[in-house]
Amino acid sequence: MSAKTLVWQKLVPELAVSDFGKSLTFYTTVLGFKALYSREKFVYLELEDIQFMLHAAEQDSWQTGKLEPPYGRGINFQIELLDISPVYKRLTTANYPLFRPTQDAWYKTGAMLSGQRKFLIQDLDGYLLRFCQRLGSRPVGFSD
Repeated sequence: MSAKTLVWQKLVPELAVSDFGKSLTFYTTVLGFKALYSREKFVYLELEDIQFMLHAAEQDSWQTGKLEPPYGRGINFQIELLDISPVYKRLTTANYPLFRPTQDAWYKTGAMLSGQRKFLIQDLDGYLLRFCQRLGSRPVGFSD
């Protein structure tokens, strides 16, 4: 059996975090990301084909302004997985609060509706994470 070839995604958000150890534990243990590699107070993470980098905020030489909680205001990260239920189960087992509960939504995309099951959380620093899975598509005007 051969090892999976690592594919570096073309867009990989790098998040400054206030407590690197707690964030690393949260992303790996609760959310289920795997650490692909790390160095002191930096880690490159992956879950399915979703990749993030985390680094300790106090080492941030690229900071464009003062970081104040919640971090990442004005942005949310859509994380599309094949099935969001394992992440949801780990979050509820950990009694982690949801920002928005699970819901199914259908969005008009031309003559079709695209379905998505989703829920949202804020990570330990307030970054908004939207976990979703595809529900397929159907014609506009279709009713259940």
